[in-house]
Amino acid sequence: MANLVAEQEMFFNSFEPKTANRFIMYLDGMPSFMVKGASRPSLSQEAKTLNHINLVRHVKGKSKWGTIDMTLYDPIVPSAAQAVMEWVRLHHESVTGRDGYADFYKKDVVLNMLGPVGDKVEEWLLKGCIVTSADFGKVDWGQDEVMEVSLTLQPDYCILNY
Repeated sequence: MANLVAEQEMFFNSFEPKTANRFIMYLDGMPSFMVKGASRPSLSQEAKTLNHINLVRHVKGKSKWGTIDMTLYDPIVPSAAQAVMEWVRLHHESVTGRDGYADFYKKDVVLNMLGPVGDKVEEWLLKGCIVTSADFGKVDWGQDEVMEVSLTLQPDYCILNY
């Protein structure tokens, strides 16, 4: 008996890939045009080993969402450095040494991937993000580059809506 080929396998299927430059990111207190680039969420899951007589089995342990690295343009007005520092001050105020409440410094971030006509084709909700590091860049008399701010966020968890 001959193997029949499915109709879907015989004909060309067109597709439109997502591209890295079609995205928009929403952060509270920061205009979206400042976001130059960001990493998409990543997940790691521990494997727990169960020993039983002469057999080894594995089950899932704890899940951990990875950090989100972002690069922001730093315009004169509104200043990305100032917006980032306002968020950092909600975590810890350097002048007084006072730490903030999680309810104030944890923020939700939305990352939308866009299609070729600007429609939303993927939406990530990054819940409970905190700033784990902020790098305000380097100044140099010999360079005329655009200033950028690098930011690393740690979400509690992420949700892929579509």
